[in-house]
Amino acid sequence: MYLSVMKTDKLLLRQIISEDKENIYKGLSHPDVIKFYGVNFHSLEATEEQMIWYRELEENETGIWWAICSTDAQTFYGAGGFNNLNKQHKKAEIGFWLLPEFWGKGIMQEAFPLICNYGFETLGLNRIEGFVDSENSSCKKAIEKLNFKLEGTMRECEIKDGKFLSVDIYSKLKND
Repeated sequence: MYLSVMKTDKLLLRQIISEDKENIYKGLSHPDVIKFYGVNFHSLEATEEQMIWYRELEENETGIWWAICSTDAQTFYGAGGFNNLNKQHKKAEIGFWLLPEFWGKGIMQEAFPLICNYGFETLGLNRIEGFVDSENSSCKKAIEKLNFKLEGTMRECEIKDGKFLSVDIYSKLKND
């Protein structure tokens, strides 16, 4: 589909490969990461479901996610990208997660603009949407720093761990 490698002075964003499975499991099984994340896995084998999801996004042209790494590709920081890509309406949902040891180091602030620019320039998007658990104050602050606008809150729209949760809707338009 839209295979691409993107770089900054500090980061390399590359296609997610099968060798990333262990790091993806490490992230998507970590209590601090999955606290506000909609997906989690309890075994390395179960993480294959996520690997299939990443591949199918590209195969079905419904999104693209990247592994976010050090420039020498030796250190895996996390993953980010687009899903729910809607070509007709020129919009997609952005998602992002980092391993906790890399929180607060500016990685999201550096990688997010690369991903957004790819969406606007390469995918031809007009709108990028971000759905954030209303209680995830760190993510909300970070996405607001990146000039995403809060559009509103979907109150008690999802259930996680048997409890209702609310989701804040953010967006960024190409001309923002």
